[in-house]
Amino acid sequence: MRDEWRGWQEAAQAALYGDEGFYRRPEGPAGHFRTSVHASPLFAAAVARLLVRTAAELGTADVDLVDMGAGRGELVTGVLAALPAEGGADLSVRAYAVELAARPDGLDPRVEWCAEPPKGVRGLLFANEWLDNVPLPVAETGADGVERYVEVRTRDGAERLGAPVSGADAAWLRRWWPSAGPGSRAEIGRPRDEAWAAAVATVSAGLAVAVDYAHVRGQRPPCGTLTGFRAGREVRPVPDGSCDLTAHVALDACAAAAGPPAVLRTQREALADLGVSGARPPLSLATTDPPAYLRALASAGEAAELTARGGLGDFGWLSRRIGPRGD
Repeated sequence: MRDEWRGWQEAAQAALYGDEGFYRRPEGPAGHFRTSVHASPLFAAAVARLLVRTAAELGTADVDLVDMGAGRGELVTGVLAALPAEGGADLSVRAYAVELAARPDGLDPRVEWCAEPPKGVRGLLFANEWLDNVPLPVAETGADGVERYVEVRTRDGAERLGAPVSGADAAWLRRWWPSAGPGSRAEIGRPRDEAWAAAVATVSAGLAVAVDYAHVRGQRPPCGTLTGFRAGREVRPVPDGSCDLTAHVALDACAAAAGPPAVLRTQREALADLGVSGARPPLSLATTDPPAYLRALASAGEAAELTARGGLGDFGWLSRRIGPRGD
């Protein structure tokens, strides 16, 4: 199998989620890369405020929280811990962590660990850096102008061009990522569109949010974005189970697949709406209450990282409302 040539979708599926895949490793994703969840507890607190807001819009104190692609449960754990301070002390929360890996030891017993999201969710479904790890085909335009699937060899990541892209994949490329000419590459986001639409369909009322590295039509990178991560460093993508395999998400295509009403904005904008600000505390506080000033300064630094241009603040937030104020 290590010398077999396969399309990138099939190869990545086995490398990430197979029996000995990257996401089955005991250290979990946090052992290899850092997300907004790991950057600051301000992120989980903001999601907690979003859950409180969603419950209020639904007019209920009995609400669901679904953490898609939960890793080792860091986000759902952080949200549950933050709820009392964010106005959610009176909420009755059914918490679900959706992940293929085994349930981690010591996880809050209130969290139900499952491989698929529950049906009929009433509340908030939150997918933080989930879609970028949904495997997808990669295409490259040959010298003859024909878009072909890129095949990869498992043992070393070597690539070659395979059959011409056809059917639904070809239609997706025409609509969402037209070729930029010979040598250009594209990641065919149709599997992610389908995954997001399926996740949204599990919500009967409330809000579904996807947060990820993103790009939109007209701004697609001509050479694609597929890459690997290992131990905190970007590495060459090799589908042998030794590294994460990730590619940025065409969130505009995902939005269309799940249907309106949808809102696509940056993390910087979304977190500002949830009260996360990188503004420095007033210097006068340093005189009247030095410990409070230091705490506020540290919080501002963490907020600045979460909202930074050229960094986490440029992530896309795709929101889809379902129910009373949606469709």
